[in-house]
Amino acid sequence: MKLATRTTKIQPSPTLAITNKAKTMKAQGIDVVGFGAGEPDFDTPDHIKAVAKKALDDGYTKYTPVPGSPELKAAIIAKLKRDNGLEYAPANIIVSLGAKHSIFNVAQAAWEEGDEIIIPAPYWVSYPDIVLLAGATPVIIEAKQENGFKVTPAQLDAAITPKTKCFILNSPSNPSGAAYTKDELKALAEVIVRRDITVLSDEIYEKLIYDGFEFASIAQFGEEIKKRTILVNGLSKAYSMTGWRIGYVAADKGLVEAMNNIQSQSTSNPVSFCDKASVEALNGPQEFMIEWVAEFDRRRRYITDRLNAMPGVKCLLPQGAFYVFPNFSGVYGKSTPSGKILTNSTELSAYLLDEHNVAAVPGVAFGDDACQRLSYAMSMKAIEKGIDRIEAAVKSLK
Repeated sequence: MKLATRTTKIQPSPTLAITNKAKTMKAQGIDVVGFGAGEPDFDTPDHIKAVAKKALDDGYTKYTPVPGSPELKAAIIAKLKRDNGLEYAPANIIVSLGAKHSIFNVAQAAWEEGDEIIIPAPYWVSYPDIVLLAGATPVIIEAKQENGFKVTPAQLDAAITPKTKCFILNSPSNPSGAAYTKDELKALAEVIVRRDITVLSDEIYEKLIYDGFEFASIAQFGEEIKKRTILVNGLSKAYSMTGWRIGYVAADKGLVEAMNNIQSQSTSNPVSFCDKASVEALNGPQEFMIEWVAEFDRRRRYITDRLNAMPGVKCLLPQGAFYVFPNFSGVYGKSTPSGKILTNSTELSAYLLDEHNVAAVPGVAFGDDACQRLSYAMSMKAIEKGIDRIEAAVKSLK
């Protein structure tokens, strides 16, 4: 069968590929430490699961409204007002099957051939492929490590052309953990408004921030930037609900209507009992996050300190999310004990997995070949074991 041309433009998710390979090795009895998966190791809180169970017992298993139930929309609107000081109407909200699906629907509804979408690198692996599937062109700008993996207003301004449709902003970031301050967001917002483009603000790691950092949404800085902002969020990371697949968009009414039409012809509604559980997640107790963030912070400091102590490795302390993005370029050009000379992140990732049973995602998948992405959404015991192995792998290079 001849496949559609668009399928040749994209690759499978490398994070899922690494995770699946690690799982296969584990199934073969190999003791693999997997730093690949981007999901919390905590269980979904019991009060959220209880609501889902009750919904099932009550027979809440039928079709629901395509853009999410009125109750879930109301809970999202209340959350955005409470946490972000943003006011939206139900017509501005659509719920989809995870934040990834939300972004995919945005792309299908808003972007097309001839459009340019600006993406800072390092970037979440799916951004460029989602752009390509919409027929648009990803334009990559480098967010340098010396700038904390954050782009400057001057970089953004210089990248904008008459074809530019949107700028993708992810703060806190996957893979770097970088987070933009209020002043930095204001400066970016000024460029976006002046050049009259839109911004897709992926805020999925909003709750996972450290050192007293104060999260802000770029939509907060006035009506002009708000009307140009496509705000994306979800429940996967903050509530450890990765498998529940609930994400949402707050945006211009016309865009939401178009996304609703697309969703009605693809997946239809969010899963009924997950919808109910998500209302509880947003409206219910939030205190558990304090303990979770404190534990993530403990792991964050440990893994960063250990990596920076390794010869040829440099790692910034992330401001948010649950990833570190260490620069391993200082070991490139060195030889493994088997005689293989490492020249890039893919070769280093293969060496770590094949010879030291550690799964990390090569930085080239995120647009930075100098780095590896390691998730610390795992137990401290596993982190210690995995970092010990990485240290041994680095020290064995000649």
